[in-house]
Amino acid sequence: MIQLFGLPPYMDWHWLWLTVAAFLAGVLNAVAGGGSFLLFPAMLSMKMLPIQANATNTVALWPGQLTSIAAYRNDIRKNLRLALPMALAGFIGGTGGAIVLLITPQMTFLHLVPWLLLVAASIFAASGPVARWLERRRVAKSSADGLDQPHAPRRLPVFLCTIVVCFYIGYFGAGAGFLIITLLSLFGYQDLHEINALKVVSTTMANGIAFIIFVFNGQVVWRYCLLAMVTCAIGGYTSASMARRVPQPLLRGLVVVIGLGMAAWFFFKNP
Repeated sequence: MIQLFGLPPYMDWHWLWLTVAAFLAGVLNAVAGGGSFLLFPAMLSMKMLPIQANATNTVALWPGQLTSIAAYRNDIRKNLRLALPMALAGFIGGTGGAIVLLITPQMTFLHLVPWLLLVAASIFAASGPVARWLERRRVAKSSADGLDQPHAPRRLPVFLCTIVVCFYIGYFGAGAGFLIITLLSLFGYQDLHEINALKVVSTTMANGIAFIIFVFNGQVVWRYCLLAMVTCAIGGYTSASMARRVPQPLLRGLVVVIGLGMAAWFFFKNP
């Protein structure tokens, strides 16, 4: 195994790759999303079991997601009657997904990994066209609402569908934020600030309960988790200027290429 200069004997080039991947994951999550496409494979490269790698990845990324609650606190406060059911849906779905992950055999999950990455990358690939379609739908609906009384979205179907999406978040989760946005838009929510606030509440709750379950179950490898957690935070903090300079379509295209590339690698590598 290749040994790098200056590293202790128990470290090798995988530590450098984990550090770089965590930094880039923080950058991607801050400006476009999709950091798990890099960080999860990097965790696997540290010779962790697949479920441990996924759990450690979730725990490492969650503090960065938690800060988004503070960013949307005013919108959440304004939509508290909607935010509380979305938080409950995140709690129920995230709990179910995390528990099912823990009872999934390691080899079964490893064989699911390329399919999960492929699905998540496909979600990101669809995000641009679907977002444009939803915007056209919103504009058309707003014009129609000028003539007719708008109908309030039905909350029970939204609640039940959010539980399903949050189950996926607790189990794997890459690309789920866009799924929540699409779900809320399809059910009639039109205010972008309201949609983002509800998305943040549900996804942060789902990942937060998964965080707690993984930690108490002993699935987190802390020496890798803490390194990734700090490096992700640095990457996210330093990416503010990049977010203003680099076009979002280019960033999303890069995320899709990375996701599809990682999926292809695991399809090739898995026995």
